[in-house]
Amino acid sequence: MLYETLAKALDTADPELMASVYHDDFEALFHSSGKVMTKADMISPDAIGWISTMTIEKMRCIYENDDILVVHNFVTYASGNQDAVMAVYLKKDGLLWRVESGATPMNS
Repeated sequence: MLYETLAKALDTADPELMASVYHDDFEALFHSSGKVMTKADMISPDAIGWISTMTIEKMRCIYENDDILVVHNFVTYASGNQDAVMAVYLKKDGLLWRVESGATPMNS
């Protein structure tokens, strides 16, 4: 399934591998800012640079089928802040098409 490829792409911050999991019409909605990121945004040098500074731990696939992928992990950012992140990806043509996520700050 697609989870293993996504996990490796995030772990390695490999732009070609990242591009291989996203549909050309991919959109990520950030509720905190209202910003929408596209496939091009996700594989841009800025995004790849940001991803490479994060530490992703305990990433696990909650559920995956032909239509959806649900992932949970803990992310530690370069600032030292840590979030628990739940992401729900909708799939189209076997690729990640839409994602919405929720993050819970883990720092006290």
